[in-house]
Amino acid sequence: MRLFLPDLLALLLFAGAGLLSHGQPLSLAGLARNVLPVLFVWLLLSPFLGTYRRPTWKNLLLTWLFAFPAGLWLRQMALGGSFGAGFFVFLGVAMGFGLLFLLVLRGLAKAFRLW
Repeated sequence: MRLFLPDLLALLLFAGAGLLSHGQPLSLAGLARNVLPVLFVWLLLSPFLGTYRRPTWKNLLLTWLFAFPAGLWLRQMALGGSFGAGFFVFLGVAMGFGLLFLLVLRGLAKAFRLW
């Protein structure tokens, strides 16, 4: 479970960067609104995908590939947003930047021998 903390930090940094890039204040409510749906799906899927039981780059990528779109869809539903072209642009950008944050933090975890 040592790898859960870098992953959680990556999700929080991703959400914080998203808030700031959209001119919103960095707040606990904003972070929760943006992180909790993705984190919920992430934690739901990770035991089945071996994200922490058998930590590999492949398992991380599988978890990201399923948890991010499902979590962002759940977030959109909770916020009452639409699922037009704008959502899919947001989804692509969010998945790309989310993956970047995850890879950087997992890379640091590997460098510091946490993995």
